[in-house]
Amino acid sequence: MTFIQALLLGLIQGLTEFLPISSSAHLQLATTLMNLQLSKPQLTAFIATIQLGTELAVLIFFAKDIWRLVKAWFSSGFKKDKTTDAKLAWYVIIGTIPVVVVGLAFKDFIENELRNLTVAAFMLIVFGLVLLLADRFGPKTKGIEKLTGKSALIFGLGQMLAVIPGVSRSGGTISAGLFMGFDRKTAARYSFLLAVPAVLASGIYEFAKTYKDLPSDLLMGTAVATVVSFAVGFAVIAGLLRYLKKGSFMPFVLWRVGVGVAILVATYIAA
Repeated sequence: MTFIQALLLGLIQGLTEFLPISSSAHLQLATTLMNLQLSKPQLTAFIATIQLGTELAVLIFFAKDIWRLVKAWFSSGFKKDKTTDAKLAWYVIIGTIPVVVVGLAFKDFIENELRNLTVAAFMLIVFGLVLLLADRFGPKTKGIEKLTGKSALIFGLGQMLAVIPGVSRSGGTISAGLFMGFDRKTAARYSFLLAVPAVLASGIYEFAKTYKDLPSDLLMGTAVATVVSFAVGFAVIAGLLRYLKKGSFMPFVLWRVGVGVAILVATYIAA
């Protein structure tokens, strides 16, 4: 992996992690176009590790919120009368459970069977249409104060679907939130917070497990891509939250469907 390739992959990760267009699908497409000779386990480890850069962006951007939730959880999280922040911290934990269970149970199947461009292309299209329906018909009247244990679990089920390449972690979570009636900004903001525990745990685990087996150029490339993904991801979070005050998810739907169709057509021609 060259420096330029690592730079481009970090840029793609930073741009696509928080937008509901699937970072894994775009990274898989980019590595294919670059003709990078990575095994599926190496690709999985690379993606999981550079996601640490974008999650660091979440940690810094929402540092005050996260610190407030952590303090509330430790101070009143186990009491009968929990504070609002302690409840929200529990909701993040509840919402994390589905993706952890499915990710651990089907890890080998996901890495070896699902991680291909055809699956990613179909999921880009299908869940692009799901996002369209959610954005079109969801009431979008609820704020974060309306979050409950049940809705947190449904958010978590949306995040769980992101183990399938092409679904998009933020796309699945945001779609679930919109269907439940949460407004766009709340759904996006909560999806970012919900991703932190699972992505951090996955990235650290994958890096610790594989870094000794990675060639030096790939290890260095991973470091470069992670730094770039952090810087770009931070800017994307701020921009997306501003945009969602008035904007819809239609541009992302069109992008998802367009990229998905293009991949399928290219795959068919090449076959």
